[in-house]
Amino acid sequence: MHYYTYKNDILHCEDVPLPEIARNVGTPFYLYSTATLTRHFKAFDGAFEGIPHITCFAVKSCSNLAILRLFANMGGGADIVSGGELFRALEAGIDPKRIVYSGVGKTEEELRYGLQAGILQFNVESEQELFKLQDVAASLKSVAPVSFRVNPDVDPKTHAYISTGLAQNKFGIAIADAERIYRNAAAMPNIHVQGVSCHIGSQLTKISPFVESLHKLKLFVGCLQESGIEISYLDLGGGLGITYGEEEPPHPQTYGDAIKKEMEGLHCTLILEPGRVIVGNAGILVAKVLYTKAGVKNFIVVDAAMNDLARPSLYNAYHAIQPVIGNRQEKMIADVVGPICETGDFLAKDKELPAFQPNDLLALMSAGAYGFTMSSNYNSRPRVAEVLVNGNGYHVIRQRETHEHLIAGESIPEYLIES
Repeated sequence: MHYYTYKNDILHCEDVPLPEIARNVGTPFYLYSTATLTRHFKAFDGAFEGIPHITCFAVKSCSNLAILRLFANMGGGADIVSGGELFRALEAGIDPKRIVYSGVGKTEEELRYGLQAGILQFNVESEQELFKLQDVAASLKSVAPVSFRVNPDVDPKTHAYISTGLAQNKFGIAIADAERIYRNAAAMPNIHVQGVSCHIGSQLTKISPFVESLHKLKLFVGCLQESGIEISYLDLGGGLGITYGEEEPPHPQTYGDAIKKEMEGLHCTLILEPGRVIVGNAGILVAKVLYTKAGVKNFIVVDAAMNDLARPSLYNAYHAIQPVIGNRQEKMIADVVGPICETGDFLAKDKELPAFQPNDLLALMSAGAYGFTMSSNYNSRPRVAEVLVNGNGYHVIRQRETHEHLIAGESIPEYLIES
């Protein structure tokens, strides 16, 4: 469910016509709907009503401060994977005791930052990380709250690049090794073992891999308890998929019911790390047609590119494309491409689309997750603006970068100037 609808053949976000935003903000821009974000967060969080749980939004999927603050205002926490994301979460007003720190490559400085901030827990992903965390915590005369990310070797049946729970993936600790590592950690003076963590992948459209993972974790928690290691938090990660095109992912309530049933007998607080399922369909990328080219293939050249939305080039991902003015009857088979000097710079390939003309606006749908956060300055292109709609008003929540932003922090050594 989202709040992007046509009114009198003009695409609106809630009650705001998109051409109005384009005139005032320029293109391209990312656009988010407050009503959709709120609805999705409440639908997901509410699916776990009745059991102790924390909904920690996956910051990597969409990290704008305004959006993080919106979730914080609804009681949300944060799943972070870098010191920069921790900084964002704290700046947005998220309670540190609702922040979990995941990721395979935490630096010593990042571990120190998390300890000093007083976060809920570190999801440790290797023995060497555990040893480093013990050293850092000892140097601060503190105790690090720890969960280990256990790799259950479950096939999530998703794209290989976003699968994280198989034995060959870089993430987590093999479940066969985990009990030994837990026992070692429990004996460390500056480590407090409190949880078990698992995340098997992203854009899952079936419930069965989640249930299979949770079943394995439940058995594992029982083994730990028999060894005298009490577990108070079970972090099941995120990964629930959304509809980009023909997918039919389960509703969050169906997912929640299945998880709550499997949780019976476990006296743990459940931690969930949704990202895409909340923000994916709440955001779009709006672009303007620059040129059209006809020949062996038809091309629609727009002012957005792979540096703005990497998913089509990176994953061959599909994003539906809708005209902002929705009364075009003529169709064409075309590629939608951008200005980047790469053949891989495409936003859609061989799709039936309206016969767009120069200056037309188009919307790339379901771009709220891993859209702006994966964008870059490749080809020295300034990153685009982000806009948040609330009812009949809108706010620029990130200004479009300028050329001056591109060279901020750079310098020319004096010997080059003198020459």
